[in-house]
Amino acid sequence: MPAIQLTPAERKAHRADAHHLDPVVLVGAEGLTPAVVKEADVALRAHGLIKVRVFSDDRQARESVLADLCDKLSAAPVQHIGKLLVLWRPVPEKAKAAEEARRPGPRIVKVVKPSKSPNHRPTVKKVKLLGNERVTAGGSIKRAKHRMTSAKKQSAD
Repeated sequence: MPAIQLTPAERKAHRADAHHLDPVVLVGAEGLTPAVVKEADVALRAHGLIKVRVFSDDRQARESVLADLCDKLSAAPVQHIGKLLVLWRPVPEKAKAAEEARRPGPRIVKVVKPSKSPNHRPTVKKVKLLGNERVTAGGSIKRAKHRMTSAKKQSAD
């Protein structure tokens, strides 16, 4: 898989975003093993932009590790500074669950009722509302009615 090519402006933006990141993948004395490649792939899938630390003193070895990782993971090389490598790959979109079947969950609402006497404080009561309930202007709780739809709208769906 070929590596992604970035424009200089994109590379600059990714370098700025990666500045505060810590290395999430470490390449040790064994070099680029399949386990390291797998961990880098998992990290790229989760974060999109990662730092990799290579514990090697040879610059050519670090450059080859960067090139191999980019080729194997179809990622873009962002930066190679010292023993740190920065890789970027767009994060794939996650499949969304069926939103239509979900209903609103319970929520807690504060109901404030003024007192009849001007010298007393208003009463404050916290009420748990279910998804199909609402608070009226008077402070009482009512269930929402099922809305009727016209025959034309039902046939259109």
